[in-house]
Amino acid sequence: MSDKILRGVMFDKSVRFTAISAKEMVEAARNTHNLSRVCTAALGRALIMTSMMGTDLKNDDEKVTTVIKGGGEAGNIVCTAYRSGRVKGYIENPSVELPPAPNGKLDVALAVGWFGELTVIRDLSMKEPYVGRSEMISGEIAEDFANYFTRSEQTPSLVYLGVRVDIETLKVLSAGGMLIQAMPNCPEEAIAALEAKADDISKLALRLEKGEELRDILINMFEGCTLEILGSAQPEYRCDCSRERVSRALISMGRDELEKLKEDEKTEVCCQFCDKKYSFTPNDIKNLIKSIQSR
Repeated sequence: MSDKILRGVMFDKSVRFTAISAKEMVEAARNTHNLSRVCTAALGRALIMTSMMGTDLKNDDEKVTTVIKGGGEAGNIVCTAYRSGRVKGYIENPSVELPPAPNGKLDVALAVGWFGELTVIRDLSMKEPYVGRSEMISGEIAEDFANYFTRSEQTPSLVYLGVRVDIETLKVLSAGGMLIQAMPNCPEEAIAALEAKADDISKLALRLEKGEELRDILINMFEGCTLEILGSAQPEYRCDCSRERVSRALISMGRDELEKLKEDEKTEVCCQFCDKKYSFTPNDIKNLIKSIQSR
């Protein structure tokens, strides 16, 4: 089954939702960063959430970036997504592994931590990006995003994020998520009905692992809720770095810093999102300096 994002409305258009199946996307991230089990779950959840948020953008040149600074051993998590659902991301300490939590599940909360801040940056190709912030409350990531939407954007939200990992092979067995948000005209009975389905929603990743299609799961799960699927997207994990972009980043450091780099035998820049390395010789650095002088 290929990954899929489905968007739509429920309860006579008083509730909107985004749902995702993302096994291949999260597995690509695991392979790219050589993630431990708990870091696969942590980064996977953040990628799933950010990818869903990306599909809410209006234009292809816009992007949304989420930054999770929880203070845990795994370090900060940074993800960036675009309108198509394409996403990239990294976790600072990808090899961190922890014993299972008391409930037997991967201890994402302890790895991520809950002592810091969640930041959402929406770059809408305007002069200044929109930046929203909220405190971390659990480190489980789904709860932290639900808190962000409710407090920072005043949108009551239900968030589910799930990544199932094979304990022995470390491969991703399934990955899925849902973002459900009440519209201003949402009746109380619709919110109560959704809260009653929280347990069913929490089984999304398990049902995906069993081979069920995302569309079929939604239709079954929300039977009687006037669910309408209005659009779809194809999420993927893919970095868009290039030598040209890295060169521009080096130029932005300024002439003085480049003059220092020119003295090194080789300057190597590693992309945090895909671990690809770009090498620059002293002559390459000289050419970058010349490009600054010619402006």
